[in-house]
Amino acid sequence: SCGPKTCLFIRNLPSYGGSSPHPHTCVTRFFLGILWNWSLGKMSATNSESDSKNEAASSSEAEPPQIKGIRMPTMEEIRAQEVWDNCAVRSVVSGVMGGGLGLFMGLFLGALDNPIMQDQMTGRQQFVYTAKQMGQRSWGSAKAFAVMGFVFSAVECVVEKKARAKHDTTNTVVAGCVTGGTMSARGGPKAACAGCAGFAAFSVLIEKFFERHT
Repeated sequence: SCGPKTCLFIRNLPSYGGSSPHPHTCVTRFFLGILWNWSLGKMSATNSESDSKNEAASSSEAEPPQIKGIRMPTMEEIRAQEVWDNCAVRSVVSGVMGGGLGLFMGLFLGALDNPIMQDQMTGRQQFVYTAKQMGQRSWGSAKAFAVMGFVFSAVECVVEKKARAKHDTTNTVVAGCVTGGTMSARGGPKAACAGCAGFAAFSVLIEKFFERHT
């Protein structure tokens, strides 16, 4: 039979059949009471968590969005941009940079050039030959790249600033065509046309590559 405290606890449980508990079901009803109280506590905890989440969401929605300030350029930056927008300055700078790049490329390629009679030459003769090749190749590459950079930058700047007043791929195509034709003009009209088409396509590919990775 149930003890006095246990039976009192069982009598307070909700009755599903309308009858009083049987003594043999005392233990079963006792554990059912424990499960009932545990389920009620779980439901209250879940409701409190959902209420706290709703309060946090409503408070976050109530906060106004923060607007970041726009940084204005300084006078030095504006003046530097105005100087760079000058077509003459841009062309000269591009020519100098192209000449420097050609110089280093010529030195590198000249150092890799081996003489035909290398086995019959002394170490001093090989050194003199390599130095001459480096000088000749670096000077020729520097001139070619300087002209290339100067012409390309000048044509692109004139087309962009004066002719079309906008920056797009058409400016690159025109500048590449004029540059390639100028570099290949010594070979005749066919070579000039081939240089125009080839350098224009190469310029567009380079521009698309930098646009994608910057």
